[in-house]
Amino acid sequence: MDYFHLLDCTFLYFMLHLIHSFFIGNEGIKVGREFNELFDQWSHTYDDTVTGNDPEYEEVFTHYDVILSEVAKNASGTVVEFGVGTGNLTKKLLNRGLNIYGLEPSSEMRKIAKDKLPEVPIWDGDFLEFPNISVPIHTFVSTYAFHHLTDEEKGKAIKKYSQLLTADGRILFADTVFATEDEKKKMIEWAKRKGFNRLATDIETEYYTTIPVLQTIFNQNDFSVEFKKLNRFVWLIDAKRQNC
Repeated sequence: MDYFHLLDCTFLYFMLHLIHSFFIGNEGIKVGREFNELFDQWSHTYDDTVTGNDPEYEEVFTHYDVILSEVAKNASGTVVEFGVGTGNLTKKLLNRGLNIYGLEPSSEMRKIAKDKLPEVPIWDGDFLEFPNISVPIHTFVSTYAFHHLTDEEKGKAIKKYSQLLTADGRILFADTVFATEDEKKKMIEWAKRKGFNRLATDIETEYYTTIPVLQTIFNQNDFSVEFKKLNRFVWLIDAKRQNC
């Protein structure tokens, strides 16, 4: 990544967090698709970011390809992917011969993913609002995206998925999660000491949650759930429907 490319990424992160702070500071305004324009711009440099070319986020995306593979290898049947982005996970799912429906709210991200993978249906949609899928769904997957929902919205989403999945259905999400609130605070302090101010602001203002919160959400909706740490930030969330 050249100097001006890095400046573009820095500006996008700054604007993202500025707008995010405005929206979460005003009651009654739903956080979600207000970021679409910024993600549209980020779409052209996204793949550079995830491959470790931004030092500030290098540890967040450490073992990126392994993380995607961990999700893909455990998926089965008909798969719905939230936050397709530029199609990196989608390609791995396709290579396994799975039946995939992709959902992505950013029009530019969708365009890039469709150009890469024209054989995959990729629609406008997000974790809570998406077109009806008229076939049985065996797996919901996502990477680096579930934190865009508040904990309350996460609960609503998991409840919805529990009603849409087959009896043996599964949710496989990989995202930044913290073991405890104290661990989250320590990570923010570490980022500030390193001079990683964008990362610190990201952790402070996005809806990164903790394992106990997720454990409760999944259990309340009749899922068993396991957590596997994949790098310093990212955990695999592996939830299976319990036969009641």
